[in-house]
Amino acid sequence: MATVKTPARPYAVRNSTIHGRGVFATRKIRKGTAIIEYRGRRISWDEALKLPDTDPDNPFHTFFFSLDDGRVIDAGVRGNAARWINHSCAPNCETEEDDDCRVFIYAKRDIAAGEELTYDYKLSVDGRLNKAERAFLECRCGAKRCRGTMLDLKNPRR
Repeated sequence: MATVKTPARPYAVRNSTIHGRGVFATRKIRKGTAIIEYRGRRISWDEALKLPDTDPDNPFHTFFFSLDDGRVIDAGVRGNAARWINHSCAPNCETEEDDDCRVFIYAKRDIAAGEELTYDYKLSVDGRLNKAERAFLECRCGAKRCRGTMLDLKNPRR
């Protein structure tokens, strides 16, 4: 009886020059390919805000992904490799939420083997941020047209 071989994942988690850990293509990924689902427990924002900081030295470092229905995916619990995908102002991936509030990361363009996977976080926060808080949200992507922040400057809530 022949065994069916499952194809290896097209990504691997490694250290990143952008920030901490990152996710890298292990082979060429074609534009439009669904690469990975962003997984974790689903909780309300109220619950998420009551949780202890993931990193006490950087309270803005979380594994939260906002959903259209007002909840959040907390990839710190039952999360997967998608939580390590870093932000970029010139991303090679994009996120899409389906009707069941599942979030998938897709290749925005062809991605070469060895390239780090990134998407634009487009973060928004309530209220004003002080200088120290803004520093935690500074972008380190290194793109030619880096906007200098992970915040969504086109749709700010601050």
